[in-house]
Amino acid sequence: MRRVAIAGVGNMGGAMARRLLELRWPVNVFDIDASKVAALQALGATPRGDAAQVAAGCGVLIVCVVDAAQTEDVLFGPAGAARAMRAGQAVILCPTIAPGDVEQFARQLAEQEIATIDAPMSGGPARARDGSMSLMVACEDAVFERQRVVIEALSNKVFRISGKPGDGARTKLVNNLLAGINLAGAAEALAMARRMGLDLAATLDVIEQSSGQSWIGSDRMRRAIADDYEPRAHVTLLQKDTRLAVEAAAAAGFEGPLGPAARDLFARAAVEGLADLDDAALFKLLDRP
Repeated sequence: MRRVAIAGVGNMGGAMARRLLELRWPVNVFDIDASKVAALQALGATPRGDAAQVAAGCGVLIVCVVDAAQTEDVLFGPAGAARAMRAGQAVILCPTIAPGDVEQFARQLAEQEIATIDAPMSGGPARARDGSMSLMVACEDAVFERQRVVIEALSNKVFRISGKPGDGARTKLVNNLLAGINLAGAAEALAMARRMGLDLAATLDVIEQSSGQSWIGSDRMRRAIADDYEPRAHVTLLQKDTRLAVEAAAAAGFEGPLGPAARDLFARAAVEGLADLDDAALFKLLDRP
């Protein structure tokens, strides 16, 4: 199998690396957190000191960082991967970033005949670890076919969005805006239930089997009821994603009523000291007297 490089081996990137290593793929890893690299080295990954080193000689580079600024640094910074990559290699972009940023990165990589696969992911670390996360893939058909084996090793839920990098990002923002709206609604409903004197666990039991059910609502509100705000997905992630989604909607000439409300609620949670908690902390925010 061709060697795979992963830049950014936090919750999601680390889970993908573990998945590939378990399937006996050779994997190079790089992260600014040396402890994350060391943990994967113990499992058989090859550590590299920067993005250029991690990408050199690999068939594909998976970028799994937080935002567009980090993505740009990984690809085009002083020790950026593009310096070491050659024509025929490919970059899989997994972060949730603005469609315009994906398109710009793809144009820059194309100047070196490096292909871009726009492939934002959804499902969380456990699903990335077992290969059941979703990947929303936008790239040329020929590029997809060349990298099909590694893409399908990472995910058994691969959605072919289009042949145009940027459309994967658009799809992910639509999904994450709805996730943010659903989570905000679930937090509001449970905070209302508490104020009405209802048992929260019993209320959530009803919701989960009735018309108010949503996966993210159930997942996060179970944590909130248990007062478990250990971050699996920080508030800052949906703060970023709902903002990007509303901006993308505006760029397309669309403005809905709920997206801006969810965006503002996540921004408020961050301002009020909850930024580094799990996004279940929206309940903590709305449950305050």
